[in-house]
Amino acid sequence: MPTLELSSPAALPADWRDFVALTKPRVMSLVVFTGLCGLLVAPVELPLVLSFTAILCIALAAGACGALNQWYEADLDAKMRRTARRPLPAGRMDRQSALHFGVGLGTFSVLLMGLATNWLAALMLLASILFYVLVYTVWLKPRTAQNIVIGGAAGAFPPLIGWVAATGDVSALPLLLFAIIFLWTPPHFWALSLFVRSDYAAAGIPMLPVVAGFESTRRQIFLYSLPMAAAAVAPWLLGLSGEVYGASAAVLSFVFLVLAARVAGNRATEPEGMDAEKHLFAYSVFYLFALFAVLVADRFLPW
Repeated sequence: MPTLELSSPAALPADWRDFVALTKPRVMSLVVFTGLCGLLVAPVELPLVLSFTAILCIALAAGACGALNQWYEADLDAKMRRTARRPLPAGRMDRQSALHFGVGLGTFSVLLMGLATNWLAALMLLASILFYVLVYTVWLKPRTAQNIVIGGAAGAFPPLIGWVAATGDVSALPLLLFAIIFLWTPPHFWALSLFVRSDYAAAGIPMLPVVAGFESTRRQIFLYSLPMAAAAVAPWLLGLSGEVYGASAAVLSFVFLVLAARVAGNRATEPEGMDAEKHLFAYSVFYLFALFAVLVADRFLPW
């Protein structure tokens, strides 16, 4: 059976929409939002132009990660139904273009961040790109079922980077925001991987449901949700946020735990019976957006 050469001249009808698709816009939106929240809750207010530049740099770095991830995993993406229509496996772009695009975005974002804000923020931005591409994509993802646990650190950097861009230093609150996203990532992605398990199995990616099975994955989802909920209310308990955030975080986290408990109690092995997992995955996205939005609102409340 003939194979598709992704780098062949015939695979070049890419347009601007394919380059946008390389950046994974949906993932980028969450990265940009949490980075913006980290910047807004900082005790130092940057000028509007510098604030916009800092968030732009975080967005460009996230886009670079997406592009480099798709460059490296083009062959794997072709084996999974949910990723087979991406620009590289679909044959609309050659791999070299994706590589140059990703490296260019990443380099520009780091240099601009350093020049516009401070070099500590730029160094953290560089670390987040290298961690996602080299540690998560290249090393962990194809080798261990704990890939998303350790790799979750890459997605946890944005609020920390936003804070450091504004202040030039690190303190307890941004570290807690880092911890929240780090602990949120496994339940979020494992809920997804349960109902797309066949895709990961076909691609040979050792996600937890493929390696450890349904029951173990569901149990781990609930267990990781417990410290995540504790980290979510910690800013209020430590006096780093107000009561509005504390009450909201408690309610939002309680609902998350209820949904995670429903997942833990589910015994379905086919996607048709995995409504609990789909509900948790959808709610987990809302949860993180809502949690960080309330934290920002709490910061600017007049009392």
